[in-house]
Amino acid sequence: MIDKNTIERVAKLSRLNLTEEEIEQFSKDINNILEAFSVIKDVNTEGIEPSFQPLEVKNVFREDKPQESLNQEDALSNSKLKEKGFFKGPRAV
Repeated sequence: MIDKNTIERVAKLSRLNLTEEEIEQFSKDINNILEAFSVIKDVNTEGIEPSFQPLEVKNVFREDKPQESLNQEDALSNSKLKEKGFFKGPRAV
């Protein structure tokens, strides 16, 4: 059971400012969700193989083949912000 203190602690860690009403509602909602999922404990899964993917997983990416890339001048040709042969971005403080 998820109590009010747990909701407050998670909200604090998440930097959420919840009202008392929101804390109460979240506590009720989460407990209802956990109760709904508790029926899974009663299901007999003896002899059933785990299924981690409902569909077959296959590699959809193309083969990685080396090819000619842009030279530095061409890569920078469309950029307005460049300096000393490099892209120039905003200053990070």
